[in-house]
Amino acid sequence: MTPARSFTHALAERFARSAGDTALLCPDPAGRTTGHRYAELDARARTVAAALDARGAAGAPVLVATGGGVDTVAALLGCLYAGAVAVPVPPPDTSRAAAERTAAIAAETDAPLLLTHSAHAPEFSRRLSEAGRGAVVCLAVDNLPEAEGSWAPPRVQADDTALIQYTSGSTAGPRGVRVTHANLLATMEALRRALGTDRTARIGGWLPLHHDLGLVGQLLHPLWLGATAVLMPGELYAADPLRWLREVSRHGVTVTAAPDSAYARCLAAVTDADLADLDLGRLAVAVNASEPVSAVTRSAFANRFAAAGLRPGALLTGYGLAEATLLVSVGRPGEESTATTVAANALERGLLAPPEPGGPVRTLVGCGRPASVTVRIVDPVNSAVLPDGSVGEIWVRGAAVAAGYWRRPGETATVFGATTGSGETGFLRTGDLGALLEGELYVTGRIKDALLVDGRTLHPQEAERQLARSGAPFGSAVVLAAPAERAMQEEIVAIQEVHGAGWSPRQLADLADRVRGCLHGEFGAETGRVLLVRPGTVRRTTSGKVRRSLMREMYLRGDLRPLHTEPPQEGQSP
Repeated sequence: MTPARSFTHALAERFARSAGDTALLCPDPAGRTTGHRYAELDARARTVAAALDARGAAGAPVLVATGGGVDTVAALLGCLYAGAVAVPVPPPDTSRAAAERTAAIAAETDAPLLLTHSAHAPEFSRRLSEAGRGAVVCLAVDNLPEAEGSWAPPRVQADDTALIQYTSGSTAGPRGVRVTHANLLATMEALRRALGTDRTARIGGWLPLHHDLGLVGQLLHPLWLGATAVLMPGELYAADPLRWLREVSRHGVTVTAAPDSAYARCLAAVTDADLADLDLGRLAVAVNASEPVSAVTRSAFANRFAAAGLRPGALLTGYGLAEATLLVSVGRPGEESTATTVAANALERGLLAPPEPGGPVRTLVGCGRPASVTVRIVDPVNSAVLPDGSVGEIWVRGAAVAAGYWRRPGETATVFGATTGSGETGFLRTGDLGALLEGELYVTGRIKDALLVDGRTLHPQEAERQLARSGAPFGSAVVLAAPAERAMQEEIVAIQEVHGAGWSPRQLADLADRVRGCLHGEFGAETGRVLLVRPGTVRRTTSGKVRRSLMREMYLRGDLRPLHTEPPQEGQSP
């Protein structure tokens, strides 16, 4: 690629060279697919840019709240073409919580404009007015007059903010990550090198465009390459996880990505007849990222879908976060992801050590080598850099690391300006725990998720997977630590969804005992409290991660309405 002053300049040059090529394929729930060429995207972006220019939006945050497809792409590109700062937020017709999130983002960014569809503009105006943001102007991207006259790239530089990417809020309140043009350009090059992508690629998936993996990885990257993006509506996957793989097969997608839970759902749903109808032979890269990866899921998916043509080495494991724009590390295409089995007791003490004869073990999946960034494993208390095989906080430094949080100077200084004990500066503190072993990065959990029990550090994700695998009637679960009612310490709390109805008190008590037994087998520790709840109680982000901090807050506030609690809470019958 020719060096560009900004990401916008790079896109404009690519669009001019690829005007007649297919830029987007947009499947719909009815099974139809609409194609769009680069020339059309360029024209649509100019139309949106002209409307933003007329309202003096250059340099200002602009909320993008559209339902997906080409209008969303036009809105995002139009912000870049106008030199505005795109702020993707949840689309219309989502939950009340998503609407509240949009209102909170509108307040924090002080955005003067919101781009949406004409059908949803009145509702957004009403909701924003109720939230005290009545001055926000809602523009319908599907009802703008065509741009007149010539368009000139905005006067933006590499260090200017291109977009504000809000974090998922899985362990803390959502924060706006300020992504610059230089961050995007560095990420594009890192993705190209790591995944071997070029303009012949077809990159697609169902992750929403207000999620960093959906926006940066599955839309902006293929457009930067001059390749084809296949944007699948998220509701297709939500209704039927195999629809994701059917669209991959139907459109010859070569690169896709999703969280571990998506691969697990496909495994649970697929039949031999489904496999016979799938052709995954053109899929060169399928990245498993966005949440801790299960060795069982990775291996089982690779084996099961080999019958549909999935290539050996196509299933890669990756790690990244919005604060690094997207990518930190990923496996190499064509090579099996590295997995290592370690002693469970040593892992609880923060070490990756070989298993002891007859002792408990954990299998960890490597997330590849750092991709164009420097990674250090650091003691989160004293900032000392830890040796190979030691578990600590993952610190990252590089051109793709974002400029900081929007209007949060204190948090920006703490999170983005860390200095190691040996004097290395400019590191991002990820809040994630992991280790480097022979150059491979292993992610073990998050600092805020870790459960400290009897001097041991326990990670809840594997226990939650074990509960999900333990069979009917168990659904999703979340395991967390909370203050014990009658002791000056924390206890393990398990919140377990239960499918079905008509359970007797005795049956529910037996199910709670099953949960306790599973967690005791996993942790070797007693569970303080078990809550059995209805399906849908466990809150998740758009990418499928458990919103652990929210679940903990709901538990502490007493907002959960359990079917059964063991031991009974005060005022509850045994």
